[in-house]
Amino acid sequence: MMTFEARQLRIGRPDRPAHRIALNVGEARGGVPGAWAALSPDEARALGRLLLQAAGATASSAFSAQG
Repeated sequence: MMTFEARQLRIGRPDRPAHRIALNVGEARGGVPGAWAALSPDEARALGRLLLQAAGATASSAFSAQG
């Protein structure tokens, strides 16, 4: 089972911080290393939209296949 974690990062100089959302995808089965990304707020929103669209399409396909 994979684990996912999202948190806020504040990097850069104190007077000009760069705010990022850190997305950590943990180890997969068998100890395969995961990945991480530091996203801007806009990038995180775009990724969220894409994930929701994919989830909706997948759910619709699964529902159609059952019916």
